[in-house]
Amino acid sequence: MTTVYDTEALWQTIKQEVKGFSEREPALASYFYANILSHDSFASALSFHIATRLGCDSVPEMTLSEVFDAAMRDQPAILEAAVADIHAHYERDPACNYFALPVLYFKGFQAVQSYRFAHWLWQQGRRSLALFLQNRISTTLDVDIHPAAVVGAGIMVDHATGVVIGETASIGDNVSLLHGVTLGGSGTQHNPRHPQVGDGVLISVGAKLLGHIHIGEGAKIAGGSLVVEDVPAHTTVAGVPAKIVGKPSQASPSLDMDHGV
Repeated sequence: MTTVYDTEALWQTIKQEVKGFSEREPALASYFYANILSHDSFASALSFHIATRLGCDSVPEMTLSEVFDAAMRDQPAILEAAVADIHAHYERDPACNYFALPVLYFKGFQAVQSYRFAHWLWQQGRRSLALFLQNRISTTLDVDIHPAAVVGAGIMVDHATGVVIGETASIGDNVSLLHGVTLGGSGTQHNPRHPQVGDGVLISVGAKLLGHIHIGEGAKIAGGSLVVEDVPAHTTVAGVPAKIVGKPSQASPSLDMDHGV
């Protein structure tokens, strides 16, 4: 379970931070105004900013923004998850010393929010547009998340370049992933063929998890590991192929981001 955060309080904090950014860097004043300060809600700002990242000549930003607004009206959990993701970055990443930074600059956060809109479209049966968004996310942000995958809240994808999450993968709440992580498939069957990741898991840089395997709650996957078998809850695995090498120092290693084994 993720903590329930106050969306309006976060929005007011972000606006105050961005006003300060604008005063200190006038060259970006128009950018800050367009993406944050001109909006009357966090939902409006998020919709506009993601649409700006993903829009193109054939599918303009305005069209995507209208779709994203509809998604958040229909499924408020999309916005709640975005708020939880911002807090995840702020609490786990020492480089994130403002709540506004993930929204403005962190492509891991932006890719996950873009996926959430694509996932809503997939659930609505609008699969062509969902797959279009998957392609745009991959092209513009270098993160490839299939819109059918299931991703929880309180997610931090740090740096994010090269992250791949396959069609039948699932990720629980309060999970942290680093760049180069793959949740890949094994086999040609249409049944679940991708990893199922529990709550509070830490997956370190470059780890490859392949096949319909289960990663237990609070597990830690060491950097560069190849995981092809189930990982018990609250254990640390490392190596190629990965083997159990110990236990994390806390119940949810995703929260302290300690990559030691």
